Amino acid sequence: MTGNHVRHLGELALPAAGIGAAAGVAAAGLALLAGQPIGWALANGLGLGLPLVLLGGGFGLLLGSGRVSPGVFAPVALYWFLGFPVARVVHEALVGLLVVGRPVLPPDLLGFLAYQAIVSLGFAIGFSWLHERIAPGWLRRIRHRNPAADRLFAFYLRHAEAQWTARESRRQARAARRAAGRLTSNRAEGEL
Repeated sequence: MTGNHVRHLGELALPAAGIGAAAGVAAAGLALLAGQPIGWALANGLGLGLPLVLLGGGFGLLLGSGRVSPGVFAPVALYWFLGFPVARVVHEALVGLLVVGRPVLPPDLLGFLAYQAIVSLGFAIGFSWLHERIAPGWLRRIRHRNPAADRLFAFYLRHAEAQWTARESRRQARAARRAAGRLTSNRAEGEL
């Protein structure tokens, strides 16, 4: 693997990894707002942020390699259905390690994993929404030096054009229906 290839992969992973980092910062901020000591809040942010950065970056690599198509929610949901519970177990273990000096797992691990799998859908929705707004701008910036980013940006561009065309078609159809309705209404008034 060449240095350029590794850099290109890292560039593709960056937006999704950034979302994971933002989730870690949010976890630390929420812990502070809840009145937790700063050390515990930092452990909480790092404990959640680190696995989410890694998993987010992995998702970016899946997109860049073409194994997952952008704009399709099912792969995102499946990815986080599996990944989010793992991230949460790592989070619990890391917070325990950083706060009390030993990894701590939830007492009912299977129940914890099942609950986190349910919660993962909400995380997947937020992750997907953020990624679809952040990634295209980033890909536009790096597409000239990164062939995989160029391919992925071209996909986003085609998708945006298709969305715009569909929206314009609906707008024109509504305008035509309104015009036809006014024409029918004017004829009815003229017959009176």
